[in-house]
Amino acid sequence: MEVVKLSHTTDLKECLAKLGVDSGGISILTSKGESHRFLIRNLHVGAANILKQDALSVGADLGVPRGTVVAQEKYVDCVLFATQRELEKLAKKELAQPFGLKELAQTFTKYLKADTKRDILLMGVLNANDDSFFSKSRFVAKDACRRIETMIEDGADIIDIGGVSSRPNSEAVSAKEELSRLKDICDTIREHAYYEQVKFSLDSYAPSVISYALESGFRIVNDITGLADDAVCKLCATYDAQAIIMHMQGTPKTMQEKPHYEDLFAEINSFFTQRIQKAESFGVKDIVLDVGIGFGKSLDHNLELLQHLETFHIHNKALLVGASRKSMIDAIRPAVIEERLGGTLAIHLESLHRGASIIRAHDVKEHKQALEVYKAINSK
Repeated sequence: MEVVKLSHTTDLKECLAKLGVDSGGISILTSKGESHRFLIRNLHVGAANILKQDALSVGADLGVPRGTVVAQEKYVDCVLFATQRELEKLAKKELAQPFGLKELAQTFTKYLKADTKRDILLMGVLNANDDSFFSKSRFVAKDACRRIETMIEDGADIIDIGGVSSRPNSEAVSAKEELSRLKDICDTIREHAYYEQVKFSLDSYAPSVISYALESGFRIVNDITGLADDAVCKLCATYDAQAIIMHMQGTPKTMQEKPHYEDLFAEINSFFTQRIQKAESFGVKDIVLDVGIGFGKSLDHNLELLQHLETFHIHNKALLVGASRKSMIDAIRPAVIEERLGGTLAIHLESLHRGASIIRAHDVKEHKQALEVYKAINSK
């Protein structure tokens, strides 16, 4: 006899199918094998006591503070433990309960409906500006063909091109200047029809620049302001372009001046909810979310976001993480920018493990190898 403990990343459907389990059994067992853990803050003590009993009745459990049963405090924090099947049952039960449990049930339902099994995509970075923080990502228009073809050969699924640096303390430039940096590159992409081989993303929030890029074959708008400009929303809708909504506190010039949040996850989730609603009201159909590692976040903020990326699955959108060679790596293990590839790979692989499906990176070849190995391990 041999016993193998299965990882929580194991594809249970595939595993059960290989054993010859019938389709009905696969569905039931898969829902039992997938588990959820939720930290619930500021729950009314009456709701906590009801939820505790209802959780136990379906086979789940709720960790609550001492004194909850006698209502020592009016509001408590607690942790729910439930399998997929148990959570489905619990969500139905709580729809009829008071003290905010109906809203909690609706939140559970959103997580249950979220599509968490998405293809892993690699976004390579090319910068057409002189002050990008990583010099090897910079290039000029005459080198565009060589750099683009190399990134395609190295395995990029998307190439993200920007004409303005968004590093901390960077200065804004005019849309006219930005377009002057990008025009020849856009023309090259259109002339050689590179957009037929790989998707192109524009890292910009200037409508005139975005419009030119979309006319040149770009199909993704990577907006660090999170679609703050209505005109950008309209362009994404008109061209049926994918919109990447990133969260940033402040501006690139000010974002790292003592960033502070009263509630990190609540504030970012609220931002995403508002911007998704705005985008969809303009007719934008394809939306990706980026929590904005390093954009108005301290090291602790970045680590918390990476640890709990699955929190943002409530929006049922693909999640992008871009921590390539960023200063958080130096804060953990001192290293100059050119020596941060190891830390970058560690962050990005763990991001996939915790819910991301798109990785934005400078080092395409190395990331492609790492991602292929990661996928091979997690496909067994």
